[in-house]
Amino acid sequence: MKAPKIIISEIDLERLERLLESLPANAFPGRAALEAELDRADIVPAAQMPANVVTMNSEVKFRVSSSNDTFCLRLVYPKDATGEGTISILAPVGSALLGLSQGDQIEWPGPGGTMVKVCIEEIVYQPERSGDFHR
Repeated sequence: MKAPKIIISEIDLERLERLLESLPANAFPGRAALEAELDRADIVPAAQMPANVVTMNSEVKFRVSSSNDTFCLRLVYPKDATGEGTISILAPVGSALLGLSQGDQIEWPGPGGTMVKVCIEEIVYQPERSGDFHR
């Protein structure tokens, strides 16, 4: 499966790069995959972010193809990952969601090395779409 195009805001990129720099090299297993996603992303100013793209602090409804389970979670930084309705950007599926557009699918390494296919069904809330550029 070819990886879909991803779009990340300048603000999210800057914050994620700072986060990655602050963590030890082996802090989480998906580090290399997240860094590769950041490297291949189209970067845009937050004010120009398309409304159908998953950004940090977006609430996104997505389906995991292997189980056909549907989830609605807010993509957050580790400090905000409460477990209740949130998913950390450092979790494998969290990293996979960032920058995808509604309707996109991506295969991503999951727990235990298995590949997980994720499909974006709806962007329920996006801070940029709401004019909130400070989250």
